[in-house]
Amino acid sequence: MADTNYDVIVLGSGPGGYVAAIRCAQLGLKTAIVERELLGGICLNWGCIPTKALLRSAEILHYAQHAEDYGLKIAGKIEADLEAVVKRSRGVAKQLNQGVTHLMKKNKIAVHMGEGTLTSPTSLTVKGEKGEEKLTAKHVIVATGARARDLPFAKADGKRVWTYRHAMTPKEMPKKLLVIGSGAIGLEFASFYNDMGVDVTVVEMLDRVVPVEDKDVSAFLEKSLTKQGMTIMTGAGVEDLKVTDKGVTAKIKDSKGKVSETEFSHCITAIGIVPNTENVGLEKLADMDRGFIQIDDYGRTRSKGLWAIGDCTPGPWLAHKASHEGVTTAEAIAKELGNKDVHPHPLDRANIPGCTYCHPQIASVGLTEAKAKEAGYEVKAGTFPFIGNGKAIALGEAEGFVKTVFDAETGELLGAHMVGAEVTEMIQGFVVGKTLETTEAELMQTIFPHPTISESMHESVLASYGRALHI
Repeated sequence: MADTNYDVIVLGSGPGGYVAAIRCAQLGLKTAIVERELLGGICLNWGCIPTKALLRSAEILHYAQHAEDYGLKIAGKIEADLEAVVKRSRGVAKQLNQGVTHLMKKNKIAVHMGEGTLTSPTSLTVKGEKGEEKLTAKHVIVATGARARDLPFAKADGKRVWTYRHAMTPKEMPKKLLVIGSGAIGLEFASFYNDMGVDVTVVEMLDRVVPVEDKDVSAFLEKSLTKQGMTIMTGAGVEDLKVTDKGVTAKIKDSKGKVSETEFSHCITAIGIVPNTENVGLEKLADMDRGFIQIDDYGRTRSKGLWAIGDCTPGPWLAHKASHEGVTTAEAIAKELGNKDVHPHPLDRANIPGCTYCHPQIASVGLTEAKAKEAGYEVKAGTFPFIGNGKAIALGEAEGFVKTVFDAETGELLGAHMVGAEVTEMIQGFVVGKTLETTEAELMQTIFPHPTISESMHESVLASYGRALHI
């Protein structure tokens, strides 16, 4: 019979769980992972990664349709083969799932496939294909993630009402699509389907799209999406959704309070998440708030030996935050088990970047200008438009800007906000800067390579202090 006693058992194998397991194994701990569906969790199989594959196909289609802008002629009709696009995306997901399987083997992590339920802070049962197994450990990490929140009056059915999961493997191309919610997930799918030629309407309850971002980014993005042909309704709400065999009828109240009924072929709900914390045995073991497990800075729950990370704990609900927490918790456990060489650092929420892969991309870290002022800072903020950047113009991607926010008194970088081509790759420069507690003086002294879009980062810092060179 397989061994059932471990140093650490991780429940859930998403980017939080599998990374935690690898770090535990690296630290010499006997580690197991329990997964009910697919190694890599939602992120690798149904979320972050396969959506980027879809968006890449849409981007290539967009470039092909605008080939003449680059002095190129493409003969014949350019059209999307939906089945082939989805097949490519699923292939990418499969490759990554196999990659995680390999990492588990390489790090000698035992994998128990099945539904895990805690029976105490340090023991659980796993119901899988092999029947029921009882596992025990010195420590257990809960990394069960979250799922899409349903509309109370129209649950996702996969036919007409979709969550992100249905939207990734569509059986047919929507003709007219309603997207409810303008966070990262909503806008990425709105972008994908819009580029694929679908008539897209986005409804956002708050007064602007991507409401967590800086106001300047929201305003720029709304203009850009509208120019691309999307209908954007902010300060609006879907009050009712009637589903038929042919589509959905949405009752939408606009920002002026006027209610109208509109027909759509399909609807995607992207109105937030619900943590996967029911039926796991947590009720008596951890403090919960709206289903989210309450933890300290290292992932400890109130029960000794029981830890939690990722989307089943308070936000932001991002894969990279989960991975970072996974490493912190693994090191905190190793320290408790007597390892004197590890020095876990709690997560600094001010330095977690956010990325949205709509078209144009958006990325940010730290405080928005409004939030910095609310927090009592006197700020210096500057913006540099891509139209002043040689590489952006050469790429035909002159739409966008970089904005930086500094503490006027100390010069501390408080936040950075970007919209435009490849900004999701560039934001990391400011994240490193913030982690190293940089000031404007150091950023101004940094030499940025030419010609790159990243030069606009340098210019935005200069602009914050009235020193921009190219505008």
